[in-house]
Amino acid sequence: MKRNISVVLPAKNEALVIGRVLAEIRVNLPDAEIVVVNDGSTDDTAEEARRAGAVVIDHPYSMGNGAAIKSGARAATGDVLVFMDADGQHDSADIRRLLERLNEGFDMVVGARDGSSQASVGRGLANRFYNRLASYMTGHRIDDLTSGLRAARAERFREFLYLLPNGFSYPTTSTMAFFRAGYPVAYVPIWAGKRVGKSHVRILKDGTRFLLIIFKIGTLYSPLKLFAPVVAVQVLLGLAYYAYTFIEHGRLSLATIFMLTSAVTTFLIGLVSEQITQLMYRSTGEEKASR
Repeated sequence: MKRNISVVLPAKNEALVIGRVLAEIRVNLPDAEIVVVNDGSTDDTAEEARRAGAVVIDHPYSMGNGAAIKSGARAATGDVLVFMDADGQHDSADIRRLLERLNEGFDMVVGARDGSSQASVGRGLANRFYNRLASYMTGHRIDDLTSGLRAARAERFREFLYLLPNGFSYPTTSTMAFFRAGYPVAYVPIWAGKRVGKSHVRILKDGTRFLLIIFKIGTLYSPLKLFAPVVAVQVLLGLAYYAYTFIEHGRLSLATIFMLTSAVTTFLIGLVSEQITQLMYRSTGEEKASR
């Protein structure tokens, strides 16, 4: 089934490469709408994008990668949104493969990079850790949590715009939100090249943000999966310390009582959070059904 396609590219100081990237997109998707969000660039990114025939949205100052994605998603007119980086890492020829999978009934298709596509060994290890942690939180295998090349149905994607952070890691939030909302997600293997210019990602600061976002989304959609390991650790520590004090001193210590009661309290908080989540989804579903 043929669909109207909008390709959204957040761009900040990409004047050296944006023209070539847009020309390649036009070759591979001649009928697609191309939306470039100029996120406060200090070079000629906006001019180069307009010269290449793209619709350009200008941010008066740098608002962040996620903010650019949200601006592009709101402005795009296609019923399928394709997101890709403007720095030359992605091959626009891969977009057709993503769209083919999307037409098989998926709501989002993500380009999953192989190990050789990672910018560094450290970032590759970090991404592998994020993938496994997010897979546990969502209950689904996640092959590439942070890939910036993805295609999604516009109606579905816009449901989660309010969740997306203004900074980096919109891929993290959107992927986990789709999985936890029950929207089917597929992965297509891709190879990503080296970016042109300097990366805007700060490993330590943005890596910490990725972890916080995973926990926030996990708490929002599956609280018990986050609270259960904490409860288990508290119970094991409490029982272990009880065994030690009983063997050594023949008594039950206050520390053991504190850890066990803390475990019960943490479990109850997780249980209440889970019920709130279920009520939230029920009310959201009823609101959609009434439209």
